[in-house]
Amino acid sequence: MQYGGPDGELGASLRYLSQRFTMPLPELKGTLTDIGTEELGHLEMIGAIVYQLTKNLTEDEIKKAGFEDYFVDHTTGIYPQAAAGFPYTAASMQVKGDAITDLHEDMAADGTTVQVQHL
Repeated sequence: MQYGGPDGELGASLRYLSQRFTMPLPELKGTLTDIGTEELGHLEMIGAIVYQLTKNLTEDEIKKAGFEDYFVDHTTGIYPQAAAGFPYTAASMQVKGDAITDLHEDMAADGTTVQVQHL
């Protein structure tokens, strides 16, 4: 579950919602809009889960879980960062304007192996 990492839900939603503009067919634009909106829903779910799991942690539990550095900066706030600790950056996603290239990048980020046919 990544909230804000390079393959996280924030990047996924922004990737699909940005790439939709250069899709050559209205159906593709609509599909990417739907997927991007769904990814925003995943972002909300993960944020809610993480908050519920961390909101009542004691100082000892925070230390034991290795969350000290995070909690110094964010306490129980949900902050978009990768599991490695670096904050979300749009540099971790790509939008090229070429439908095939963008769809391949989407599949790589989502870990899917669907073959893209010529548009």
